[in-house]
Amino acid sequence: MNIVARLGLAVWVKDLKAARSSLSRLGNVHYISKRLKYIYIYIDFHSAEQMIKRIERMPFVLKVEPSKRKDISLDFEHNQLDAMG
Repeated sequence: MNIVARLGLAVWVKDLKAARSSLSRLGNVHYISKRLKYIYIYIDFHSAEQMIKRIERMPFVLKVEPSKRKDISLDFEHNQLDAMG
């Protein structure tokens, strides 16, 4: 089994129904917020730039935000020692 690198995108939309059907063809829809009108989708990391441009051109899309997870430090032990003094 081969694990594929993925990138998470928060896609802010005007119309959830149109977005759900269109975005489900491009990647894995993980979460849909009806109240805040965004869809969280996972796409292939290697074709991310091309896919983001394609999503931004859709008529119902307001904004696309890539995940910041790679920028966050996950070294909690080191951070805890710094906080103690």
